[in-house]
Amino acid sequence: MSKKKNIYPNNKKKSIRKDNRFQLLAIILIVILINFIGKHFYTRLDLTAEKRYSLAPESKQILRNVKDIAFFKVYLEGEFPADYKRLRNATKELLDEMRAYNSNIQYEFINPNEPESTKERSDFHKLLLKKGIAPASIRYKNSDGAYSQKVIFPGCLFIYKGEEEPLSLLQDSKIEENEAHILNNSIQNLEFLFISAIKRHSRARKHTIGVLQGHGEVKPNEMFSFLTRAQRDYSIEKAEIGDDINALSTRFGTDSTGYEAKNKFDALIIPGPTQPFTNKEKFILDQYIMHGGKVLWLVDPVYAKMDSIQNSENTVGLLNDINFKDMLFNYGVRVNDVLLKDLSCLKIPLNIGKVGNRPNIQFFPWPYFPLVSPGSKHPIVKNLDLISTQFPGTLDTLANDDIKKTILLSSSENATSVQAPAIISLSEIRANLDKRIYHGGKKPVAVLLEGKFTSAFKNRVPSKLKNESIIDFEDHIDHNAMIVISNSALIKNQFTPKDGVPLPLGYNRYTRQTFGNEYFALNVLNYLTDGDALISLRSREVELRPLDVKKIEKDRLFWQTLNTVTPLFLLILFGIIHFIIRKRKYN
Repeated sequence: MSKKKNIYPNNKKKSIRKDNRFQLLAIILIVILINFIGKHFYTRLDLTAEKRYSLAPESKQILRNVKDIAFFKVYLEGEFPADYKRLRNATKELLDEMRAYNSNIQYEFINPNEPESTKERSDFHKLLLKKGIAPASIRYKNSDGAYSQKVIFPGCLFIYKGEEEPLSLLQDSKIEENEAHILNNSIQNLEFLFISAIKRHSRARKHTIGVLQGHGEVKPNEMFSFLTRAQRDYSIEKAEIGDDINALSTRFGTDSTGYEAKNKFDALIIPGPTQPFTNKEKFILDQYIMHGGKVLWLVDPVYAKMDSIQNSENTVGLLNDINFKDMLFNYGVRVNDVLLKDLSCLKIPLNIGKVGNRPNIQFFPWPYFPLVSPGSKHPIVKNLDLISTQFPGTLDTLANDDIKKTILLSSSENATSVQAPAIISLSEIRANLDKRIYHGGKKPVAVLLEGKFTSAFKNRVPSKLKNESIIDFEDHIDHNAMIVISNSALIKNQFTPKDGVPLPLGYNRYTRQTFGNEYFALNVLNYLTDGDALISLRSREVELRPLDVKKIEKDRLFWQTLNTVTPLFLLILFGIIHFIIRKRKYN
C-alpha cells in the first residue's frame, strides 16, 4: 500500500503554525486592550432625541466622588401592567448606567409580595411602611378585558454608610390625573431622585440656611412642612439680626467644619415680615449680600387675612410697610402696593344655605388666591405644576444692564390688580366674576435677579465707620443671586381640622389637590446654594409617545400574525439562500 504523500513542505507547515500562533496572540492582546479601554474609558452611544439613556455631566461628577457603597433596595419587582414595567425597566437601566461610572453603586430588586404566607407578606408590608416606603393601589386591564386591582410599593430604600432614606419612585399625582403622564414624569425624575440622594449623604458638609425671625415673619409651625423637607438637604437655623453687626457673618476665622466663610449662612430666607426693619438691620442685610450671601425674599406688599372674612363678609387689605422696598428697588425690582386678582384661582368652600339640617357647602373661585404658573423655561420652574398663592402682590423689574432678570412665576392673562388699601368682599363671588375687568395680562409674582449688585448704602456710610475692620464694608459684588416673591403664603402649609397636624406643603385640604409649591421652594434653595447643577436634572424631559389604542384594538390580529409569521419566514428564507450559495460554491 502506497504511503500518502505530504503535499506541504516542513518549512511551510512551520510557517503556518507560526502565523496561527501570531494571530491567536494578536487576538488575545486585542481583547485585553479592549477590556482595559472599556474599564477606564466608559462610553455609550445614545441616539434618542432627549438623551434619555445618558447621565448628565453633573451626575457623572457626583458619582465619581462616591467613595463608599451606595446601595439601592428597589421594591418594584413582580407582575405589573405594561406602564409600571416601563417604570421598573427605566429604574434598572438608570442604576446600571450609574454603576458603569462607579462600581460602588449597587442595587437589588425585591418583590414585596414574594412571601407565600399571608402573615409573612403582611409583616413585610408593615416593615416597609415603617421604613417610609408607601404602598399604592393600581387598577389595570387584564388580557380578558376585565379590570383588576393590585397593591404595589413603588419605592426604594437608599443605604449609605449605615444611613437609610426612603425614596418614592412614583411622583404624587398632583393636578395631572392621567396615569401615563404621572408615570412619564416619574421616569423623568429618577435621575434627580437618585443623584440628589447620593449627594445628600456623601458630601462633606451641608449648606446652612438661615430663616429670619424677629419682624413678625411667618411662624415656624406654618412653615413646618417646608422646613422639615428642607432639613433633609440643608442645615436649617434661626437667624436674628438685632443690634449685632455680625449677626449674619463670621468676619474672622472658620466655622465648626473648618470651612472658611464670611457669612454664617449660605442662603437666607426672609419669610413675610410684617414689622419694619431699622436702617441698621438693613445695612447688615445689605452687607450680607455684598459678601456673597444669597437671599430668598418673600414679601407681602399688602396685609390681608381670610380669618377676618370668616366672621364678616368684608375685610381690608392694608399696606405692609416694612421699610426695605427701597433696597429691593436698588437691587433691580419694584414691589407694587397692590393685590393681584386672577380668574385662574383656587376655589374656596362657602355655605350658601341649608339642605335640611345640614349646611349647603359649595366651592367658588376666589380671585384673591391666584394659581400662578412658570413664567419662563428656567430650570427652577421647568415642568412644575401650578403654584398656589394667597393675597399676592405684583413685581416690576427695572432697567439695569448689570443685573439679569428672569420671571419665574406669573399670573394668567386674565388678571388684574387693585390698589391698597382695598376692600375685599365675598360679595364678588356671589355677584359672579365680571370677566371684562380681568384683562391686565400676565403679571410677575416671582423674579430671579443675577449679576453685579451695588450696595444700597454706597456713598451713605461715614468714612470713619466705613474703614472699620469689623464692618468690612463692600460697595458692590461682581456676581450674586437673589429671588424675590411677592407672597409669603407660597411656603405656608395647612393643618388638619381636628388635631392641627401640618399638611404637606402645596396640599389643599378643601379641594384635595396638591400644587407645585414644595418642588418650587426646594428648587429655589437648590439654585441659590448649588446653582443649576441638580435642578437641571429635575427639568429634563422624556417625551411621551403613546400608541394609538383604538388602532391597536382594530388591527390586533394583523399585527400579532405579522410579528409571529415574519421571523419564521425570514429564518426559512435565510436557510434557502444559504443552501443555494453552498450548493453553487461546492457543486
